[in-house]
Amino acid sequence: MTAIPADVEQYLDAVEPERGRTLRAVFDVVDAAVPEGYVLGIHWGMPTWVVPLETYPDTYNGKPLGYVALAAQKRHLALYLMALYSDSDEDRRFREAWTATGRRLDMGKSCLRFRTLEDLDLDLVRETVAAFDVDDFLGIYERVRSR
Repeated sequence: MTAIPADVEQYLDAVEPERGRTLRAVFDVVDAAVPEGYVLGIHWGMPTWVVPLETYPDTYNGKPLGYVALAAQKRHLALYLMALYSDSDEDRRFREAWTATGRRLDMGKSCLRFRTLEDLDLDLVRETVAAFDVDDFLGIYERVRSR
């Protein structure tokens, strides 16, 4: 993508068909699992569910806090699970559960990289996304920020 789409549907429609079907399937799982209180929009050039500034204005950069984001990168698709960012108990539990699936984990601090749906454990993704309501996520953010 060269231009940042104006809305989520434009973003999803702009991804080439094969990768777009995969991205949309993951989007649908995440969208159904996101707890109430998060708002979906285009942030940082990709579809992102955020804690709106009206809910939590005291962010480090004056922008809404990203909770989950999806992106079509050049060589892979990415699911950003910001509640797992930093060396945390939440992150360790996720990585242990992923390892138990037998799938290869290609993940940075919060970025889960994949190419196909078969690369993902969608049930674990759904559980992880649904696990952190806004208050839980803000608690994680404040704990990490205070380090």
